[in-house]
Amino acid sequence: MTVRASDADRDQVIEQLRAAIADGRLDPAEFDERVDAALTARTLDALTPLVTDLVVRPGSGAALTPPSAGPPAELLTIKERHGSVRRDGAWELPRRLELRTKWSDVLLDLSTAVYSLPELVIDLRVQGGDVELVLAPGMMVDANGLSARHSTLSISRGTTDHAPRTLHVHLIGRIRHAHLDTRWHSPTP
Repeated sequence: MTVRASDADRDQVIEQLRAAIADGRLDPAEFDERVDAALTARTLDALTPLVTDLVVRPGSGAALTPPSAGPPAELLTIKERHGSVRRDGAWELPRRLELRTKWSDVLLDLSTAVYSLPELVIDLRVQGGDVELVLAPGMMVDANGLSARHSTLSISRGTTDHAPRTLHVHLIGRIRHAHLDTRWHSPTP
């Protein structure tokens, strides 16, 4: 049975193609060709071949998933007190991540995470400790919705401003007596 593609299916494939060009796995001409094909695709069977050769096995540093992988989780909640949290490798990003920590060290490495949506909301309720976000070229951070008191925010621009935007990270919530830092990971050639 042939399943018709929705606008969301087409958008997901286009976001995966943007991530592939940012990683250097597609050249601009091939990117344009595949985006045109995605925009005119009527079925999932027509979309799948556009990203199949771009999907890389976990642990290889790729951030792409096939369009048939299903929707991402709606919510992931991370809670920790007086400890440490580390998320890295090919972990799947949800639509929304809630970080609830007290006096803990947190590392969220998004540079090799698996994502299929163009946006991630990170809702912070952090008291004390350090939070470090590791980002890949093409990712953008917006901390306008974050309230900080007696804290330090170090959010810098990416090192490759010309990279196509692949993920928009919205930081909301509040941090108290804590330090939040962004670090940009560059893929090895």
